[in-house]
Amino acid sequence: MKKQKIVITGGPGTGKSSIIRQLEKHGHECLHEISRQVTLEAQKQGIAQLFLEKPVLFSEKLLEGRKIQHREADMIPTSTIFIDRGIPDVLAYMDYFKTEYSTYFTDACTEYTYDKIFFLPPWEEIYQSDNERYESFKEASLISKYLFETYKTYGYNPIEVPKISIIERTQFILNQIE
Repeated sequence: MKKQKIVITGGPGTGKSSIIRQLEKHGHECLHEISRQVTLEAQKQGIAQLFLEKPVLFSEKLLEGRKIQHREADMIPTSTIFIDRGIPDVLAYMDYFKTEYSTYFTDACTEYTYDKIFFLPPWEEIYQSDNERYESFKEASLISKYLFETYKTYGYNPIEVPKISIIERTQFILNQIE
């Protein structure tokens, strides 16, 4: 049986982490978003906002972390792994911020692939900013467009998850993969 690597993606504040936690409650294997981890590591080294101060370095660290996650997914003894954000997310954010990047980034999108992409659209009623999520809702919505288009560019057909409760969204995703 082939292992399915399933990405949950969408702009900031769309409920990705909540859905990942709900999937875990139901016993599913999940890999968590790593951007906050990269940001906290940089803060320990005295860089307040690595993404804003050194966007390419931040993106390189994020890409490396996501490649490690992709390989880690292969080692987990289950047929389905849910991943909070995928490698194309890195490019989408760089495109959004008009950051130039090398083929190192684009090559990773073709080398490391996923089986399904679930896209969470912008949803103003649930959007909240915090210390690591500093975008306005308008900016988060624009980032969402970049994410959706980047996945399409790499041959994916993202499945849009409806704006319903976390439990219903989780069930929608599970129904789509069964």
